[in-house]
Amino acid sequence: MTSGNLDSDSLAIAEQFAAVLSSLSVGDLPDKAKEIAVNDLLDMAGLCIATREKDYMAALIEGCEAEGQCTALGHARTFDASSAAMINGVATHGEDFDDTLEGAPIRVGAMVIPAVLAACERFGRSGADALLGITAGLEAVCRLNHVAPGAIHKAGFHPVGVIGTLGGTVGAGVALGLDARQLTMAIGISGSMASGILEYLTEGAWTKRLHPGWAASSGLKAALLGRAGFFGPRTIFEGAHNFFHAFAPGATPRYGYITENLGKEWLMEKIAFKPYACGTMIHPYIDCTIRLAEEGVNADDIVGIECETGEGLVHRLWEPLADKHRPPSGYAAKFSMPFCMAVGFFDGDAGLDQFTDEKARDQRILDLAAKIKYIIDPENEYPDNYSGHIRVAMKDGSVRELRQPHMRGGVHEPLSRDELIVKFRSNIAYGGWAIERGEQLLNFCVTVEGHDDLKGLADFRGE
Repeated sequence: MTSGNLDSDSLAIAEQFAAVLSSLSVGDLPDKAKEIAVNDLLDMAGLCIATREKDYMAALIEGCEAEGQCTALGHARTFDASSAAMINGVATHGEDFDDTLEGAPIRVGAMVIPAVLAACERFGRSGADALLGITAGLEAVCRLNHVAPGAIHKAGFHPVGVIGTLGGTVGAGVALGLDARQLTMAIGISGSMASGILEYLTEGAWTKRLHPGWAASSGLKAALLGRAGFFGPRTIFEGAHNFFHAFAPGATPRYGYITENLGKEWLMEKIAFKPYACGTMIHPYIDCTIRLAEEGVNADDIVGIECETGEGLVHRLWEPLADKHRPPSGYAAKFSMPFCMAVGFFDGDAGLDQFTDEKARDQRILDLAAKIKYIIDPENEYPDNYSGHIRVAMKDGSVRELRQPHMRGGVHEPLSRDELIVKFRSNIAYGGWAIERGEQLLNFCVTVEGHDDLKGLADFRGE
């Protein structure tokens, strides 16, 4: 897609964006786009149940004062729409098991779907409206994150909180039926609500979990303000003090990604779903160590494991290496390449059970993690493709080499609906729900387009 600014006599980029998105109907959506949107809804719902008894969820709910009629999945209390969006967003992303996007890495659904569900439940919109809003919001996140890929991270911001706020705005705004001007205003407003810094990396703080929830909540608020006629900047993308100037300084924005073939080409069809509950780029390396264990290798016979890696992975997943060798908590372990590889070797998985604080203190896992190091591969395809390549030096002098050419769950090897249902059911069980109730939620999600309204969400509150 091309880059470049608009002529001064053209519509602003946000106006062009909003004009197309606000004109969409469910009938305009390709079957593949609708399938991905429903898959993401299903994945999100299972994750909300899986995390409902986590300590960070208890703290979040205690901190939400506003009562209302909206649902936080798995929780008995009802909330105002903004709080419900925040709670469901945090729950979706809380265990780092939610969707992702290859090529321009970001989470997608956690910021959009909670905003849409809250908007539709609060204002009586239909399931078809919800599906349309979810699809449009997912597409907005995917397109906007391609404009300056990597630059937001480099500036110290978390794209989930920054780009995600705009995506939540589009999702809620389209679901609520905003016209082109209202949606333009909402998008302009949302730029001043975007936030999220990366300092959570230092101690594994919970603010990373907060970012998608805050984005969903803020996105909904921006949509409501735009609907009410609040004046936001039309030139949020190309003005002198624009969004990317603030959050991606020094980047040359590729504005063509925002509007080129909008409504005809759907980048959200490339959303990936995660088989492991940890940092996305770690997944191919976990596949390598799982295969290594399946070959009958004993950890005590390993001298060292050298991983070829892309330079863009180092800051978040490899360094400081001593800290990554001994992560301070189960949550911090999710972003440690050595730990994830080691736990995968011993457990044959890297799901929710593999990232407890107890596991993070498991000396057997830590001993193997300490043997894992990296070298920069200048030919690594990140961020266009996530691959894994390890060389394992053995005590007998032999070297084993394993490769995983892509992320399972991504565009090269997507998870099927049936596989996502297996993941959903596992998450329901992890969250302590009865099988029957989980199946009811499953049916609600896969038939969402046919619902007259979303009052049925009330069936999926607390016990």
